[in-house]
Amino acid sequence: MARELPSNNRPLIMGILNVTPDSFFDGGRYDSENRAVEQALALISDGADIIDVGGESTRPNADSVSVEEELARVVPVIGKIREHSDVFISVDTYKSEVAREACRAGADMINDISGLTFDADMALLAGRLGAYVVIMHIKGTPKDMQKDPHYDDVVFEINDFFARQIETATKSGVREEHIILDPGIGFGKRVEDNLRILKRLGEFKKLGRPVLVGASMKSFIGAVTGAPVDMRAYGTLAAVAVSLMNGADIVRVHDVKKTREVLQIVEAVMTS
Repeated sequence: MARELPSNNRPLIMGILNVTPDSFFDGGRYDSENRAVEQALALISDGADIIDVGGESTRPNADSVSVEEELARVVPVIGKIREHSDVFISVDTYKSEVAREACRAGADMINDISGLTFDADMALLAGRLGAYVVIMHIKGTPKDMQKDPHYDDVVFEINDFFARQIETATKSGVREEHIILDPGIGFGKRVEDNLRILKRLGEFKKLGRPVLVGASMKSFIGAVTGAPVDMRAYGTLAAVAVSLMNGADIVRVHDVKKTREVLQIVEAVMTS
């Protein structure tokens, strides 16, 4: 049974820990166990409420990796983080076998980019484990999601998907209060779709579940600002501020320390 998600009466910061050689922003930086654990502890020190550990890149056009390879990447790291900290840990996977072993090693949350659609066993597993689940929206797969995606009304269509997948999850035994919704910035979305999602973020709150936004360093920021991937920090912080102002409950980021300062300013404004 997962522990309860931190409740600090403020939005939460999820720190990204990619233990992959090929993630779009930090691939290869933390692909050894020691470096990954050191980075996790640094993120915690900077103020992360959640550490999200991922062992497979889901950037556009990414190839999938085997269950065995993903397990080898994430399970030892999660185990070591849990030895050093009681931080809330999320595993970024759409494979039920990886989710099961990650939770056994100490993970509390399953962050599924497919919203429980790629693996038929994932919802039932999450229900049995009592885990938290992030239901993310994606159109297609990482391999083909950016090949001419189209929406008539992106927010309406994502909300319709969320409603269906919340029902799937709860029927499989997932507690409704353990469900978090992620509209999937950059996952089968055009630039204008990502901007509309951020602008209309509050509409996802109608489903009564917390909303997570993962905009950190994404390509839409580069499209708007012209910045290459390693120069998108300012655009990311702007997207974080907009997300928080529009109701985000969790922001998933690479730079926790700067995000904490943004959160403090937004909180001060919103409560003044």
